[in-house]
Amino acid sequence: MRVLKPLDRYVLAEWVKIFSGTALGFPLLVIVLDLTEKLEKYLNRNLTPQDIALAYLYGVPDTMFLVLPAAVLFATVFAVGSFTRHSEITAAKASGISFYRFILPMAFGALLATVVGLGIGAVSPHTNARRVELLKERQFTNRSTRFNFTYAAEGGRVYTIAGADVEQRALDQVVVERKGKDAAYPTYFVTARSGKYDARRKRWTLHDGVLHILPTDSMNISIAFDSLRDRRMTEEPRTLMASSKVPDEMTFTELGTFIAALERSGSDVGALKVGRMLKIAIPVTCLIIMLFGAPLATSTQRGGTAFGAGISLGTTVIFLMMVQLTQAIGAKGMVPPNLAAWLPGIVFGTVGIILLSRVRT
Repeated sequence: MRVLKPLDRYVLAEWVKIFSGTALGFPLLVIVLDLTEKLEKYLNRNLTPQDIALAYLYGVPDTMFLVLPAAVLFATVFAVGSFTRHSEITAAKASGISFYRFILPMAFGALLATVVGLGIGAVSPHTNARRVELLKERQFTNRSTRFNFTYAAEGGRVYTIAGADVEQRALDQVVVERKGKDAAYPTYFVTARSGKYDARRKRWTLHDGVLHILPTDSMNISIAFDSLRDRRMTEEPRTLMASSKVPDEMTFTELGTFIAALERSGSDVGALKVGRMLKIAIPVTCLIIMLFGAPLATSTQRGGTAFGAGISLGTTVIFLMMVQLTQAIGAKGMVPPNLAAWLPGIVFGTVGIILLSRVRT
């Protein structure tokens, strides 16, 4: 027996057509606008057309991740508006099918969009990193010194450094941390008074420090050393002058490790915590925004397509503004950062429940 009945398949098919067009159309629009503005800059970097095109292709997942809630909203508003104008919802009600039951396939579609969003969120950090590489966005600076910074290295390793000098190939007050999983792959961190780079062997030697190995949360094995050669710490001094991976290039887990290291160094991580939680909150908003858009769309029958587009665009702008606002208040500590990431969803979810309760079923 098929899970979806003919009416469910019809409703879901109409919703999916609009959702797919919007989810793919928005990124293409962003690409055209961004390329128009930045093409000259990319050509001045002697980038080939192939590299530019490939870079924008790698940028599609990140853009799609951000527009998924808007795509769900457009699909819901236009689909419900169309069903309302053509009296299909009225006919369904006359057959004993409530409005809630009628929009259930759309809720299923929004749930699938949430799952897709979580998947894209896991992939986009890697595609973003590749895009930055192709566009040569991360350029080395001419600085010879840098102070009090944290560097996200490969393999989930994080360096917290009080001072770095390119000319002297030296570091001052270094902490190297790697988050582990279990006793076979334990967490460890190294604290050292100084570090010196060996240009011939292309690796750092740390001096006068302690290696801490944490096989479990309750066990800490400490080993003091005069010098320690870290085979994985191979970044050249000039590399440490450049920005490391940014949050958009980190997965949820990597960003959590990075935030923890920054917290131990006394840095303000409010904005990073909000950004990390948004990696989950934005996909989940797809389902919330559908519950908001369905009852709202029943009013589009008089205004037609233009009115539906206006409602969708207006709501999308409000949602994006709320995301920016909550990021700001979360970064400032006015509300807990994790809660700040969920505030837009909470607001839209509350309004959606109120609107749903007032729909004539």
